[in-house]
Amino acid sequence: QVQLVESGGGLVQAGGSLRLSCAVSARTFSGYTMGWFRQAPGKEREFVGYFSKYGGIYYGDSMKGRVTISRDNAKSTVYLQMNSLKSEDTAVYYCAANAGLGSSRPDAYDYWGQGTQVTVSS
Repeated sequence: QVQLVESGGGLVQAGGSLRLSCAVSARTFSGYTMGWFRQAPGKEREFVGYFSKYGGIYYGDSMKGRVTISRDNAKSTVYLQMNSLKSEDTAVYYCAANAGLGSSRPDAYDYWGQGTQVTVSS
């Protein structure tokens, strides 16, 4: 069983930064590709980026240039550093895991965290 727990969300002013964490309980964390998604009220879940189990990193267009994904396999944790936040970045942010290749499709991921709310005030 793989469990994911996000943390680090909160209220931040526009232009500010936040770092989200996703702690993963899994037998072999390094064997999972980790993705980040977000979902604003009334909108579909949106791809932010992923860190492949093979080491590749890919960012979606939604936050490209303003986010950095990193992972610490020793701590079984993946991070999402977000900078220059805008009001339109307000959403619930989710981390997700799959044992295969990276993907921008939510249905490619087998395990999800409960999400953490990020609210950006203008």
